[in-house]
Amino acid sequence: MTQQLIVLLIFLAAVGYLGWRGWKSLRQPAQGGCGKGCGCGEGEHSAFKEKNSWFG
Repeated sequence: MTQQLIVLLIFLAAVGYLGWRGWKSLRQPAQGGCGKGCGCGEGEHSAFKEKNSWFG
C-alpha cells in the first residue's frame, strides 16, 4: 500500500510538471531572439553581434 502511494505521488508530480510546462509554453510564446522560448530579445543578440563583429 505504501509503495502504491509513493508511485501515485511521483506520477501526479510528473503529470503536474508536464501540465505546467505545457501551460507555460502556451501562455508566453517566444518574442524573438533564439527561438528556444527563453524570452531573450532580438536587441540582446544584435548588441552582442555589434560588440563582437567577428561572429558574423
